[in-house]
Amino acid sequence: MREKLLELVPEFNLIQDADLREKSIKTWEVAMQEGGWSPDDLAKIPFTLLINPCPASYIEHIRAVTLTAVRTAEIFADIYGERVPVNMDYLIAGGLLHDIGKLVEYENREDGMTVTTYGGKLLRHPFSGMELAARCGVPVEVQHIIAAHAGEGDKMDRTTEATLINHADFMSFHSIQRMFQKKSSAARMG
Repeated sequence: MREKLLELVPEFNLIQDADLREKSIKTWEVAMQEGGWSPDDLAKIPFTLLINPCPASYIEHIRAVTLTAVRTAEIFADIYGERVPVNMDYLIAGGLLHDIGKLVEYENREDGMTVTTYGGKLLRHPFSGMELAARCGVPVEVQHIIAAHAGEGDKMDRTTEATLINHADFMSFHSIQRMFQKKSSAARMG
């Protein structure tokens, strides 16, 4: 399972801190086991249940969000230098783990539809993802990124790393969502 996971998500290798890399991979392994997913399933899971049909997989979304945030942080470093510091390892781990809770929030039905689990209805993925990461020993700074990446984080002060992941996540979601909105230049009253 681990080899296939590293093949699907080469960005794990961008994490310089070996301990953080290992804890991030372990979090994926635990989430996949608890959610009943195999590595081959990861490319077939829609990244969101709010767009149907969803044109992007869970893996594509995770990688896009992570790399968008990384490239933005690189631009910050080039332009702002040390005035806007970014912990790249936390940023990358946070990007790779921001939606890890979806692996316990989602399940596949027999008809091939991906739906929300009972537990996922009670605890959205920012909460379950943070819990999975905490259980695997991921640092609190990365747990913060997971917890703060969605709307639940709007009431807290986000770190720079959490802000970058939050915005990269919504850039991905809104860009894809707009492609599938039905637009009409005609309407009827009620």
